[in-house]
Amino acid sequence: MEPLLMVVELVQRLDAVPGSGFSFTVQELCRWCRDGGEPGAPDPGRLEIFGLLVEKLAPGAEDHDISSSLRDLAVGWCLPLLRHLQLEEQSRRLVYSLCGLLHACCLRSPPALLRDVTTPSLRDLRSYTEERGRAGLVEGKEARSGESQASEYSDIRVAVEVLVRMAPLLLEPEVGVQELLQLGLTAVRVGEDSVASRVVTGLILALLRHPGSSVSKCLFAQEIWDRVKHWGKTGSGSRSLLLLTSLPPRLLFDTGDRSSPDTFDLRICPEFWEMVQTGLVQPDNTSRKRAMYLLKRAVEVSNSLRSEISSESQTESNTCLFWWSGEKSKQLFQLWENYILIMETLEENQVHVIRPILPRLKSLMDATVSNDQGRSLFHTSWLLCAYKRMFESENKTAMKESLFQFLDLSVTKYPFRTQDLCEFICGPVMDALSESTFYSRSPEQILGSRPILAEKLQTCLVNFVENVAEEFQGDFLMKLIKSMAAKHWCAIPILFISQALVHIPTRKTWGVEGLHAVREVMCCTMTNHQVLLREAAQCYLLQTAMHLTNVERVTLSDISNFLAFIRTEEALSRGTKLWMELCKWLHNNDRNFRPEEGAAELHLERSALSFYVQNLVEQYLKVPVTEGENASLMPDWFEAQLVARMILLAADVEGQYDTPGDQKALDCFLQPLLNALKKLTTHAYLPVLKADKSLQLLLKLMEMSVPKCHIKPEDRILNALRDCLMSSVEQVLEYTLRRLTSELKTVLDLDRCHLYLAVMSEIVKALSVVGWERGSCIWSYICSLTQASIQHLQISSDDEVLKLGQQIQMVVARASLAWICKINAQYPDLQLDSLNAVKTLVKSVLTGPFNKNLEKPFFSKQDNGPSEDVFSAEGWGKVSTQYIHDHWTCIYFILNKLEQPSETVANKSSLPAVKNPALILHACVEALNIVRSDQVLPILQCMKILVPKLYRSEESLCVKSLDLAWKVVVDLNSNQLHFWPTLNVYIKIAFHPQLLSITGECGIGIKVKEITNKLLEISQTKTGVFNVLITHCCQTWLPAVSPADGFQEDYFTSAENHIGLFLEACLFGPVFRKDQRLIQDVHTHVELLGDESAANTDTEWRNRDDQSVRIWAINFLCHLNGSNSLHRKFMENVFSKLLEKDEELRNTKGRYYVNSMLHRLKNRIWQTLLVLLPQMDQVFLSSISEIVYQSGLSDNQASVKYLIEWFIILMLQKCPEFIDSFWQCFSYNPENTKTSICTFLAVLVHIKVILKNISKKDQHLKKALGVVLPWCLNHNFSVRLYALLALQHVWEACLQSKVEDKELQYLAPIVESCLEQAGNKQTAGNAGKNWQRIQDHFFFRKFQPLEDYSLEAIFYIFPRLSDVIEDEWIPAWKFSRIMNLMSSSSSVNVFNSRNQLCDVKLTDWIQQDKGYDHVEVSQDIEWTDIQKKIMPLKNSIPDKDLELICQQQTTNFGKSSVSNLIIVASLIDKSTNLGGLCRTSEIFGASALVVNNMHCVNDKQFQALSVSAEQWLSVIEVKPAQLVEYLQQKKTEGHTIIGVEQTANSHNLAQYSFPEKTLLLLGNEREGIPANLIQHLDVCVEIPQRGIIRSLNVHVSGALLMWEYTRQQMLKQGVRPQTGTALK
Repeated sequence: MEPLLMVVELVQRLDAVPGSGFSFTVQELCRWCRDGGEPGAPDPGRLEIFGLLVEKLAPGAEDHDISSSLRDLAVGWCLPLLRHLQLEEQSRRLVYSLCGLLHACCLRSPPALLRDVTTPSLRDLRSYTEERGRAGLVEGKEARSGESQASEYSDIRVAVEVLVRMAPLLLEPEVGVQELLQLGLTAVRVGEDSVASRVVTGLILALLRHPGSSVSKCLFAQEIWDRVKHWGKTGSGSRSLLLLTSLPPRLLFDTGDRSSPDTFDLRICPEFWEMVQTGLVQPDNTSRKRAMYLLKRAVEVSNSLRSEISSESQTESNTCLFWWSGEKSKQLFQLWENYILIMETLEENQVHVIRPILPRLKSLMDATVSNDQGRSLFHTSWLLCAYKRMFESENKTAMKESLFQFLDLSVTKYPFRTQDLCEFICGPVMDALSESTFYSRSPEQILGSRPILAEKLQTCLVNFVENVAEEFQGDFLMKLIKSMAAKHWCAIPILFISQALVHIPTRKTWGVEGLHAVREVMCCTMTNHQVLLREAAQCYLLQTAMHLTNVERVTLSDISNFLAFIRTEEALSRGTKLWMELCKWLHNNDRNFRPEEGAAELHLERSALSFYVQNLVEQYLKVPVTEGENASLMPDWFEAQLVARMILLAADVEGQYDTPGDQKALDCFLQPLLNALKKLTTHAYLPVLKADKSLQLLLKLMEMSVPKCHIKPEDRILNALRDCLMSSVEQVLEYTLRRLTSELKTVLDLDRCHLYLAVMSEIVKALSVVGWERGSCIWSYICSLTQASIQHLQISSDDEVLKLGQQIQMVVARASLAWICKINAQYPDLQLDSLNAVKTLVKSVLTGPFNKNLEKPFFSKQDNGPSEDVFSAEGWGKVSTQYIHDHWTCIYFILNKLEQPSETVANKSSLPAVKNPALILHACVEALNIVRSDQVLPILQCMKILVPKLYRSEESLCVKSLDLAWKVVVDLNSNQLHFWPTLNVYIKIAFHPQLLSITGECGIGIKVKEITNKLLEISQTKTGVFNVLITHCCQTWLPAVSPADGFQEDYFTSAENHIGLFLEACLFGPVFRKDQRLIQDVHTHVELLGDESAANTDTEWRNRDDQSVRIWAINFLCHLNGSNSLHRKFMENVFSKLLEKDEELRNTKGRYYVNSMLHRLKNRIWQTLLVLLPQMDQVFLSSISEIVYQSGLSDNQASVKYLIEWFIILMLQKCPEFIDSFWQCFSYNPENTKTSICTFLAVLVHIKVILKNISKKDQHLKKALGVVLPWCLNHNFSVRLYALLALQHVWEACLQSKVEDKELQYLAPIVESCLEQAGNKQTAGNAGKNWQRIQDHFFFRKFQPLEDYSLEAIFYIFPRLSDVIEDEWIPAWKFSRIMNLMSSSSSVNVFNSRNQLCDVKLTDWIQQDKGYDHVEVSQDIEWTDIQKKIMPLKNSIPDKDLELICQQQTTNFGKSSVSNLIIVASLIDKSTNLGGLCRTSEIFGASALVVNNMHCVNDKQFQALSVSAEQWLSVIEVKPAQLVEYLQQKKTEGHTIIGVEQTANSHNLAQYSFPEKTLLLLGNEREGIPANLIQHLDVCVEIPQRGIIRSLNVHVSGALLMWEYTRQQMLKQGVRPQTGTALK
């Protein structure tokens, strides 16, 4: 303070000095400011004193020398400093101080200086807005690099700050207010967030404070509104909200002051309410808060005035968005208060906070119904805003429940504007429906049920379409399908949405545009990896297209193009139910399709479909006479598939409906094709393109004509196609032979090679049906092709580089030989082995080099072929790999052929490679290193033959080959098309019967165990892997058909070597993630639809369900024969191992809670033991009975307890000799057994079953009574209940058996007394309820241990009734599907014979988590069940009489502040929070605490928490209405205004660096920082959180920020934070 006193004294002393003295003073003060700051920058504090001196003590500006000095100070010193400064935290105070000095200089100088100071800022701001406007940058987006031009200021925010400080001086009568306003509004619209906020709070508000504008304030507000009301349409809606919330409410709404004729009221502007609605659903919470602020102010003004008001425009339902009436003011205010409370509640993430408001929306919904006067109290669009906000909630549960509630609404009963509702369903509702997790089953639904959401969606869509006006139906459905096509869908949502669309009643809705949209949705489904779900979705979409297409607006060409996008093998195979439905649809609408352009008039005797298809075939086969540049290219397969499908559809329509005039339609369709095929050899100039298209069409017809379900025993269409093929077979054979042997010489010809060989496969397939005699030329064809191919492969020379044509011919030859090998293996009746050419083939394949790689060919200009890019390393590598692949296909055929017993020893020994198979295995290893992973299948098939032969003599080679093959399998993990076939072959290699039989610790045996572990590991993350392994092992050990070599017993012996693997299968079942479980549920749902979904017909069962592992293991056990010694020994070993595993789990320290992994394993163990029990003999059971009893005495979850009880019942019933040992279970110490004795008491409830096969029951019944009676007096309530129930059943058995004994006569009164007490005295209260519950429990009332013994009861009914998670429920139909693959019968029934147990519902004896419950919530109008984090609107309205007078009352008690931190708590209401903040502020050394009322320090609750901190801390009073002025004042003093608020641009507290001068603004406990204050903040800081609760207590938030500020400041000062703060 000493320098300041010296300066003041100096200035006072120089006050009478002439102008030159003032100039000298200015220079000295500038030097003084520079000396006090850092190098190159003056001190901000001294600059503030400098500005004060210039403003207060400077003489009049009329002196020229003084004016010159001020100009030099402003232009020559201040402006250069400002131009190089950035408005960052470190230099913020310096910028404010320099701007203040500029303001003082301009205030004391002529207007010319003001123009010179502001002109650069105005120019920079104008340039800045123009650049961002040209770049299209709005809403605070950052400019791209290279966009900015040269400007005066390095930071545009500094230029804005200069204008803000100069604004009061600029607004003189001669200065253009309109120009400045336009520039400011443009900066708000396109500027960055910091620029826009400062322009609003500084420049725009300065215009309002200008004295010359006071008369026209309303006109000024009207002018601003006229310029910003359309910003929302240009993407600047949030900026308009920023601007409006900054203006005083009295300028926006008519407050009733009629003193001025100029009035302006936003409430009558429809654009204002549209802007508010848009703001309420914005993604960022700041815009939502601003929109809510404006809504609150409008409602408060309306309620206070109670005058008539309505917006200018009316909606469709003749109800404006907002209106008010004095007569209904109270009712309207209550409605709007409820609505505001709902919207504020939706800011929370906790579902328990949001859930109570869902039924409350019903009251608002009722208010939308028009009254007698035709006006509704509330417009429906506000409710759509609420639902849209809920659909965007971060809490998925809240989002799901709100979606359920909306779908349950009968929306057509309410006056929703149809257009708005259609857009809402197609927009936000569809976005919400895209969440897959919403389609999970509810707990009360059984496995395979349709999800609740799918049911609600279907009902909602059907009702909406049926009740909406007819003129809107087509538009809505078109928008709906377009919205589906515009986004990427997961498999589950698109499936159920498509399923719902199918149920919309048939109507004429869309034309070509709709078909295109459905096609786009189908293309979206193609990317889904869930094949079954993808197929089902395609089926539903096709049905939807049939139901909703207006056939009068589409042509048959449009239909055929649409159908071409549906995959034949997935959704539209011939003969399926969907195919028949499509045929019926085409027949019924035959004459209604729009005619083709330029088409001839239809004849009445022919159908339109037949006429179209005939023209389609003719046009397809028309090709140019002269071949152009693209003659070498293969025709597109898409067109051939389209034509083939339409031919088959037209033929089936004719066959089903006997269309008059179309009896020979199929012959007409095929005639052009037949003509083209017959010209293949007779027409010398037949274009290659036409030949290729003819063969493509023939191939597609043959492939697609095979029906999934035969329509008739004799398929006329198939027969006609075969006849067509047979009539031209010679021409096709001759043409393809010529092409394959001599004419294919370019890379593009390789596609033709595949086409020709595929056609030949169909020919051979047809010949196998019609008879080989009709195709006698096939033998000569194969001979010629074989000889020519072998010749081409032998012409290569090591001394010359082959040209392209020669290389291609070698590839074609190798592919041809591979085809011949496949045909020979597939059709042994063809007897190709007798052909000399085939014998030569065998020798040539095994004598040549195995992995000969094709060198990149020499390409000359004379070669006709593709461009150079085809000859890249990758491109030619694929060709070379295919060449090696085809070679190994031939090798596998020969090796497999030589394995057949029919082969003579001479044939086998004549080949060198056969004598030394290790050479071939070496070649396999080499091939695995050079061939692509997706081409290794034939190599692995060769290994399947070689490894079992060589694993003893060439063990290291076999181990190496298995390692390489495993790497290939792992590489294919993401390739679903090739992974499963490759894995299947690999498992057949590594788990060949001979390898499975290895018992010693040899290298190959260790490798097999290692592979087993790897497969088990990968099966934990990839479903279906273990399925392949256990299926192969079970079928090897117990084949459905006895092996030809008669080694069935030897094969089963190997099962003992892998009993650990089998036990893993019995207990297998990974814990699925929710998404995996959901996919499995939906798969099951689709499978259970059966024929209703065509996907089930088109899709083969793939056995990828993880439950199939256990099903195969249980199936294996069920088919073992207990009379077989090997089988019995294996089952006993499994039984013993399972008991050991149970004991190990019993002794583990893992958490044994319901549905834990430990619980699931124990449950699976006892399920398997139950299956094995009937096969065990008495001797073995006697050895394990004690272990079973010990398991019953241990603590178990309910499901395990029931299984153990069932096991003991069956064991005792099977072996009555064990009953005596059973009584000993009751003699254990009751204190040790506790409630575990309930297990044995539950067994006694079924005493009748146990004694069923015993003739003399008296002794056992007397023993049972003696055992049970003491437990009826046990101190444990549960034990007494079980004992009484057991006593009741034992006594009934005694009475039924008519046991006559004196002891029983003495016991009868005691027993009857106990039972009477249980029946009479326990009829009330919890005891009576529990007694009734345990009697009604399924295990005691409905369950019959013998009659209900089935796989269905063990694996499905019991888990369902004992609270086991649904992952463990295995339905009986899954067992039945695998049981049907076995030849022998099962020892255990699959399905339960009794329906009584199947129909039992889960009782409340075991509590179940119901999850989402649809119980109606009270419809009370009081909001008593809503968490009071949000208060009603009336409690948050500020006092309108508050004046902008900042009265600061400070209480200081002798302690000086130790920091520059100010805590502003004026928005906080609760004394407890203020008291806690006061204590925390004092502890961390804050300079001041700002409160809204000084009287709070006298509150007892405040003082109880502050513990006298207010006596050591500066406490200041600032009313909430005065906060804007106070914050602006502190900002000019250099404080950075920091708000604790979650916004889009909030800084993470852990990453934010606090400036030294910090003002911390804390928000209100309920609504945080008001919207009109957010734009005054410099920075928003939020506390990172990991939970779902949205906010912390305001005291806790403030404490965290104060500590972080203090910690950072102490580290900057080199002070280590002290520890040991007391907690009280």
